[in-house]
Amino acid sequence: MNTFLTFVMAALLLACAAYAQLRIPRFTAGRSRIALTRTVLIAVGIGFGYVAAAPYANDPLMAVLAFLIGFGAVHFPAAFILFVKRERGAGKS
Repeated sequence: MNTFLTFVMAALLLACAAYAQLRIPRFTAGRSRIALTRTVLIAVGIGFGYVAAAPYANDPLMAVLAFLIGFGAVHFPAAFILFVKRERGAGKS
């Protein structure tokens, strides 16, 4: 896979992860729910990223990029849902 395209994909998905993590408190009621949601997303993201990076053990750059893509991919659905909730003007749930 092209390194530049991999870098761009990692950057985009990392932005999705940041967006999701920053918007969770806006649409989630209760500190414990916010903490739980963030923890689950981060833990699953790390696990998914680790699995995605495993085939690139001999290429450290590609391994890091694959990890970031895996981490961001886990956050993408949450980021999309939070974006839709923001557009609709939804409150906390």
